[in-house]
Amino acid sequence: MDHVTLGHGDAALDVARIGLGCMGMSAFYTGSGTDDAESIRVVHRAIDLGVTLFDTADMYGPFTNERLLGRALAGRRDGVVVATKFGNVTDPEVRKNRPIDGRPDYVRKSVDGSLSRLGIDYIDLYYQHRVDTAVPIEDTVGAMAELVEAGKVRHLGLSEAAPATIRRAHAVHPITALQTEYSLWSREPEDEILPTIRELGIGFVPYSPLGRGFLTGRIRSVDDLDDDDFRRFNPRFQGDNLTANIAIVEAVDRVADEVHATAGQVALAWLLAKGSDIAPIPGTKRVAYLEENVAADGVALTDEQVTALDDIASPRGERYGDMSSVSR
Repeated sequence: MDHVTLGHGDAALDVARIGLGCMGMSAFYTGSGTDDAESIRVVHRAIDLGVTLFDTADMYGPFTNERLLGRALAGRRDGVVVATKFGNVTDPEVRKNRPIDGRPDYVRKSVDGSLSRLGIDYIDLYYQHRVDTAVPIEDTVGAMAELVEAGKVRHLGLSEAAPATIRRAHAVHPITALQTEYSLWSREPEDEILPTIRELGIGFVPYSPLGRGFLTGRIRSVDDLDDDDFRRFNPRFQGDNLTANIAIVEAVDRVADEVHATAGQVALAWLLAKGSDIAPIPGTKRVAYLEENVAADGVALTDEQVTALDDIASPRGERYGDMSSVSR
């Protein structure tokens, strides 16, 4: 698989240009249950196929996804880039009053927990999962920088941060990657986020690059989702919004027919065509879907096809709330 560089200078991090999001193996998409053995097979197959970037977070489970990834990587750490996140409070009692915590003490406590659960000596890419608007970003990133000095973390990242916040964070310590939702389903980063991080030399890691599975074309009704699948409560998957949004998949299908690929592969190929500083992390808990996603690396779109996809109308309905419009 081709590789890309996230960040620049001392903050540069080389990764294969398609990574693996591990969240769904343990959280949010688990209505039909979890299968750790199959998930570990997915991770092992991903390594065999050349995937290097594996993304998790302490809140997935909570904690169970980091432990799962740690078991999967036992004996296979070489060449693997482990990315995890902190900041979303997992203690339900504490969360009532403080759902996000960016205080330096919490940063230090969180990294030690993640290292233990992952069973590794250092984290390659450590993200603040969401910005804590009650704590200056300089304080949070300053504490994260201390982790780099201590050898516990190699590179720093932010997730769902606003342009002004990104600039302030980057002034404290070089930020290697910004992670935000981006796909044909969510184009918001094109307005301000992408110009900002490219000016600063920060790489981009799009999560949900398949539009929470919608861009694969496999979801045509909420009845296709498990009863407790969180997408049932997402505005874009409901009622008239869903009906209108199916037109997006139909447009992707047309290009897929032209290049003899699946709709999901075309959605990923479109993202890859958006720059050499982008490494999407499609998530899956099935080997077959992993292989399909990784094969998108070999799908080449013409300029005309990219433009045709660019011209697709924005989806109807809001995506869930985030912190990308908040500066602190």
